[in-house]
Amino acid sequence: MKLYVDEPGHVALRRQAALVVSSLAAVEVPAAFWRKQRQGELKVADAETLVAAFAVDLAGTERRAPRFAAIPPIAAVLERAAALCATDALRAYDAVQLASAAAAREADRECDRFACFDQSLRSAAARSGFSLIPSTA
Repeated sequence: MKLYVDEPGHVALRRQAALVVSSLAAVEVPAAFWRKQRQGELKVADAETLVAAFAVDLAGTERRAPRFAAIPPIAAVLERAAALCATDALRAYDAVQLASAAAAREADRECDRFACFDQSLRSAAARSGFSLIPSTA
């Protein structure tokens, strides 16, 4: 969301060279744009533009690679997410994002930074051993 809308934390997030997300972000991010539109923070045309830009960033095009590495919601990721809901009292999508980050870190130890702006998720990510990208600036 902060890659597309200027909110607190957008500067630090936009400095990141590579980003990994759960492929469920394909639902989560457009839902956030449309929520902002319903709340009067975005015009319909702006929400449509942002949703389209995100879709291109997630999937890529013939000429451009995806902006994100997307982790699919395979059984192991979903099982870890379910456990995080119990141990860290996370919402479902937040737990899937953290479980996806953990799967990425298992595949590449350099995937050790976590960006989020929800305090419960930040705390859970820190407990899971991630360094946190600043939530301000």
